[in-house]
Amino acid sequence: MKTKTLKKNKVNVVTLGCSKNIVDSEVLMGQLKANNYDVEHESKDDDSSIVIINTCGFIDNAKQESIDTIIRYADAKAAGLVDKVYVTGCLSERYRPELEKEIPTIDGYFGTRELPRLLKTLKADYKHELVGERLLTTPHHYSYFKISEGCDRPCSFCAIPLMRGGHISKTIEELVKEAKHLAKNGTRELMLIAQDLTYYGLDIYKKRNLSELLKHLSDVEGIEWIRLHYAFPSGFPMDVLDVMNERKNICNYLDMPLQHITDNMLKSMKRGTTKQKTIDLVNEIRNKVPGIAIRTTLIAGYPGETKKDHEEMLEWVTQTRFERLGIFAYSHEENTSAYLLKDNVSAKTKQERTEAVMALQQDISFELNQQKVGKTFKVLFDKKEGDYFIGRTEFDSPEVDNEVLVKAERDYVRIGEFAEVKITSAEDYDLFGEVI
Repeated sequence: MKTKTLKKNKVNVVTLGCSKNIVDSEVLMGQLKANNYDVEHESKDDDSSIVIINTCGFIDNAKQESIDTIIRYADAKAAGLVDKVYVTGCLSERYRPELEKEIPTIDGYFGTRELPRLLKTLKADYKHELVGERLLTTPHHYSYFKISEGCDRPCSFCAIPLMRGGHISKTIEELVKEAKHLAKNGTRELMLIAQDLTYYGLDIYKKRNLSELLKHLSDVEGIEWIRLHYAFPSGFPMDVLDVMNERKNICNYLDMPLQHITDNMLKSMKRGTTKQKTIDLVNEIRNKVPGIAIRTTLIAGYPGETKKDHEEMLEWVTQTRFERLGIFAYSHEENTSAYLLKDNVSAKTKQERTEAVMALQQDISFELNQQKVGKTFKVLFDKKEGDYFIGRTEFDSPEVDNEVLVKAERDYVRIGEFAEVKITSAEDYDLFGEVI
């Protein structure tokens, strides 16, 4: 029995998973608004007649969260609290037949590249003239900026190509147009994302063309920071570092998931590189761009990972001293080549190895942060929480990296604006400072 009046043509878009899903939801919302729909992102009012769930299917925890969310809204529909529920995104792409069978009350399941079909179901037109336009779910001053879709890499553990398909680059012209539109509406920072940034352009320009794209984007008026996420180590285009040095608005920051370091693990993972090549690459990047912050992601408990492999990883993390680091416990994914291997590392051991790496990284982060005390950095302020304004340096991405905290009673700053901040103290992952 309905307890409140639902607003006809009001859509609530719920996003799960990564920043690439956030962009997809923003594009969907932009299209719906252009079709005169009242649309909100993760509305708290519960008065929408239509709910669209953009799901994640990456690892077990993310899949379970997506399933739980679908069931919650299916139950809400059964109770008359919403009229229609649609599911899109990676989980829907990967498990559509199973989902249709297990949760048949959902009004439609759509894959990752079926936006026009989803819109048609809602009696909305796909408007090609809206290229680059979307409703941001992030604060207006920064935006995730997807330069390509899909992936051609053969990594044994990854199901992304099953859900996102092969690599497709957007053209430089299309991306510049999108960047100009975002800048016009107040975006100061672009965070470039893709399954593999370094593959950009190979399909349409027949060469790795990330450096050329960066030059064009850095010329867009109003864009003060450009940040690189998800670069692949094998075949990394070193000319990108030259552009990073040349252009002041390209952050000295590189997110490059390396996954592991031992030769046998890298070979089994089909990463196309070796331990020594990985070490040489990190050293060369740091030599070419002194002071660069490298963020990496690792996997613990991959099939066949021995205690020796784990200890070698710990030693490498200790020696390399990454500025930023995260680690996942391995998830055994159907239809990946690693799924044919026996998942022989226990969940307990995976967790212990994950915690050991992060404990080590916590100490490294603390030591690196202590070196910042007394120095002054350009900081972009994202929000105010409690007694503090909270921002980031060029070495930090939102949500995942370090934050700079400034006491609101002492200093006033505008959200979405830059300020020079002198660091007065530091903890493991937080810096405290005063506005100069």
